[in-house]
Amino acid sequence: MQILYTFKNVDSSTFLKSYLEEKLQRLEKIMPHPGTAEVVFQEEKLRKIVDVNLTGKGFDVHATEESGAWNEAIDLVVDKAKKQLIKNKEKLQSHRVETVPV
Repeated sequence: MQILYTFKNVDSSTFLKSYLEEKLQRLEKIMPHPGTAEVVFQEEKLRKIVDVNLTGKGFDVHATEESGAWNEAIDLVVDKAKKQLIKNKEKLQSHRVETVPV
């Protein structure tokens, strides 16, 4: 998966990148096809905001979370994206028409 990072009012950190990559690797198992992730790290006063857009063939997921700590915000946004991917995958599987052999 290709990951594009944007940092707004935050210094670029290898810790944030590696922590997020570790979490997003778990989502690759759920994705129907490889895709790209656009991640925005923002800091406004005491709030840490993480915005993730996952796009690929057959899916488009957008999740945003804010918290007081980076670790917590990343965990929450990955959980939210995971729920959306699972829901999307189940919806695609339920729309498939089962063929009955003649």
